[in-house]
Amino acid sequence: MNDSSAAHHAHTIRVEDNVLVRGQGRFVDDPRENGQLYAHFVRSPHAFARIRSVDIAEARRAPGVVAVLTAADMKAANIGSVARHPPMAGRNGSKLVIPYRPALADGRALHVGEAVAMVIATSPGAAQDAAEQVAVDYEEIKPAVDLRAAIAAGAPQIWPDAPGNIALDWAIPADDGTAAREVEAILKSASHVARVSVVNQRIAAATMEPRGATASYDPSTNTYTLRACSQSAVVMRDSVAPIAGLQRDQLRVISEDVGGAFGMKSGPYPEYPALLAAAKVAGKPVHWMSSRSESFVSDNHARDSITEAELGLDENGKFLALRIRHLANLGAYVAAAGAHLNTNNFSRCLPAMYHIPKLDVGARCVFTNTVPIGAYRGAGRPELNYVLERVVDEAARLTGIDGAKLRRRNLIPKSKIPYKTPVGTVYDSGNFPAVFDRAIELADYANFSKRRREAKKRGKFRGIGICCMLEHAGAMPNEGAAMVFPGDNTLIVALGVGSTGQGHATVYAKMAAERFGISPERVRVLQGDTKLDVASNASVGSRSTMTVGSAVVRAVSTTLEKGRKIASHVLETAEADIAYRDGVFSVAGTDRRISLFDLAKRASELAKRNEIPESLDTKVTTDTPQTFPNGCHIAEVEVDPGTGMVEVVRYTGVDDCGVVLDHTLVEGQLHGSIAQGLGQVLFENLAYDSANGQVVSGSFMDYAMPRADNMPPIAGDEVNSPATTNPLGVKGVGEAGTTGSLAAIMNAIADAVPGGGANHLDMPATPEKVWAACRNAGP
Repeated sequence: MNDSSAAHHAHTIRVEDNVLVRGQGRFVDDPRENGQLYAHFVRSPHAFARIRSVDIAEARRAPGVVAVLTAADMKAANIGSVARHPPMAGRNGSKLVIPYRPALADGRALHVGEAVAMVIATSPGAAQDAAEQVAVDYEEIKPAVDLRAAIAAGAPQIWPDAPGNIALDWAIPADDGTAAREVEAILKSASHVARVSVVNQRIAAATMEPRGATASYDPSTNTYTLRACSQSAVVMRDSVAPIAGLQRDQLRVISEDVGGAFGMKSGPYPEYPALLAAAKVAGKPVHWMSSRSESFVSDNHARDSITEAELGLDENGKFLALRIRHLANLGAYVAAAGAHLNTNNFSRCLPAMYHIPKLDVGARCVFTNTVPIGAYRGAGRPELNYVLERVVDEAARLTGIDGAKLRRRNLIPKSKIPYKTPVGTVYDSGNFPAVFDRAIELADYANFSKRRREAKKRGKFRGIGICCMLEHAGAMPNEGAAMVFPGDNTLIVALGVGSTGQGHATVYAKMAAERFGISPERVRVLQGDTKLDVASNASVGSRSTMTVGSAVVRAVSTTLEKGRKIASHVLETAEADIAYRDGVFSVAGTDRRISLFDLAKRASELAKRNEIPESLDTKVTTDTPQTFPNGCHIAEVEVDPGTGMVEVVRYTGVDDCGVVLDHTLVEGQLHGSIAQGLGQVLFENLAYDSANGQVVSGSFMDYAMPRADNMPPIAGDEVNSPATTNPLGVKGVGEAGTTGSLAAIMNAIADAVPGGGANHLDMPATPEKVWAACRNAGP
């Protein structure tokens, strides 16, 4: 990374990496339980079909088979609906349609890859071989696959209580239509109206580690354990337990090392309650590990939306009003956050860094016979920022105003912060003009024309694209943390969120150590186990550092408050005379003192004898309001008109992520999220055959992924305004690169191809599409 500001920062070494680079991590497929059995799922080959019968007789007789389970067995085990989406209201009092989602298909199969039966055997091979002996009699039905076609007249109806396949028709502002009429009037009278229609193609999370889990049952206590790769063991327990008809204390969930998640591993899936049922039936632990091909048709997919935007401007290029109509694919069922991310998550980014006085946003969430759509890095924020920055670029072309000047003219000034938006959020901090100006300077925007001329001499088209992005971070405010003293002169920081590569053990150990004034080597971070009994939401939405950090700060201060009381008892003095510094409680003006760890031991003994109310162990929960990370990302590309190949040759990212706790981790988050954005722009496309609903890019032979040599050098800087909504002043950063890179790179491609040939190109910008755009380019 060519980082002009972070290069001088001391880069920390992540404590997690030593184990991982030595291959000593514990991922979901690593542990082996005694007598462990293996599951294999029989999956529907059809996108839409009635299930006339499921014949398991041959499979039951196959070598090594212990049991074969179907929908009837799920009912017998009291397994309920896997759909766990909160209720939502739409236009005119309508409600989000949340259909029943069975763990194993019951009567109908609604997408290719839906689990229909489950084989449990003594080895993975035996289970897979026996699964081929399960005979399912399907009656195929014409599927609704394409998003636009699914809402057209005469389209196949997937759910009877969702006419026209509309699960939710949603709008903001949710008023009587006044805002929509105001926006309509402004657009009619505006000097300029820029219009675009953009597509966010369907993509796969493609995590290094596919999903998997091991379920076990203890009949002596009537309790279960589920070892699963997740973004929060607590969230997984709290969602899977009611599906399985269990109380929370009947299910322990453990998530150890997780090989990538990006939102995809944040919610429940049909396999997990099915595994719990299988463990009880078989009387032994049952393990399942998804294959890569299986993950392409069973893991939640991402994006898949069509968005239209109209931006009205006055004669001087000032933004007046914005109208957006968003059409979002939910898939066959409503995934854990499927409708939420295409409505609330999408709209709360508005009006981004710009002053846009009037907004009218509508979204329709649509059922199709495809894999459900769930959260993926950004989860609605990239989609909104993408369409907004594409329509701003269109406005620049329409008005003839340089894109940088037009953006600068419409930024919310620092003097207007805090700024209440038309959607009801409040930007508590930020300096958008300073962020923008630094990005323009760092990208050497003023000299771009020289680089374009030089590229032309080499037969290349060079373009530059800007994205002013803003997102909201921390949608779920509640989070907990615990300080535990096990008695061996160490401190355990117990957390509920799950780390999936973000460096939690590094940053939170350092945070606690600094506040206690002790060595970081004395601090261990434990997470990913509901037995820790820490309140939590998942590590999603760029929320962890804000919410967990706030909880850790409160837990430390609460521990020290308790410590002073206990130290006054132990040192036989008034609490007001107790001082604390660098791991030691002392009596002011004397040599009487006791270390933090010695006090913890004494406190534990005193609490056992009921001489004090409780030990020094401390558990807290906090509520942390949202923050609004923002930034300006600028991409430069070169296009080979002879082949359509696009190379991202320069990339500049200037971000406001509040107070930076660890520059190494911030840089890592930005690199990773930019890579995922670049992948969506240039390569990734999870394509369906619209006629029969088959996934036609369901392997890495067909699903193109970015490689190291596709990544450009990144010039990064920070213009940070500390958040006022949490004690650390931090904002989210984990999704900034994905949110900013889509429009930056696509706008650069549009700028590169002369004559407007690529102005309305959709992602992915494959060589074939770009080559055709070059052929169709004007003079």
